[in-house]
Amino acid sequence: MLDVLYKKATGYEVTETTKEFALDADGNERLVKEKQSVKYIPPDINAIKAYMEIKDGELYSMSDEELRAERKKLLSELSESEKGEI
Repeated sequence: MLDVLYKKATGYEVTETTKEFALDADGNERLVKEKQSVKYIPPDINAIKAYMEIKDGELYSMSDEELRAERKKLLSELSESEKGEI
């Protein structure tokens, strides 16, 4: 569940397929067009708030070493996401 909330909080891409059908001479449906597009779903502010509330409670219970590891992980994720934007 937390993974889904994280995905919604950070934004994601979805592939959408649109199909168009037409009736042939015998009255049967047949596929005329099929189009796929990639749609970007932007981050959701409410998901960010909810995720931070959950993670914030976890941060208070972490040791200094765990906090350093979490910081390193988050900085790495931020660096990777910035590379993807350029």
